[in-house]
Amino acid sequence: MTDPIDDISIGGDMIRLGQFLKFSGLIDSGGDAKEAIIDGLVHVNGDVDRRRGRQLNDGDLVTFGARTVRVRG
Repeated sequence: MTDPIDDISIGGDMIRLGQFLKFSGLIDSGGDAKEAIIDGLVHVNGDVDRRRGRQLNDGDLVTFGARTVRVRG
């Protein structure tokens, strides 16, 4: 059984990956977000993404650890 996917409203059209990790509560700090991304621990739409500045849009799925959240505009 998989965990449910939470929808996180960003209140706009786009947010950067590093910002979203903090905003969504997946990661506590910007430094931790940077390290997790560089270490390849973050997946966007099922693929490892090492770009902290990656632009996320409505419907993108972000996974860190056992939790997956969906970006909502």
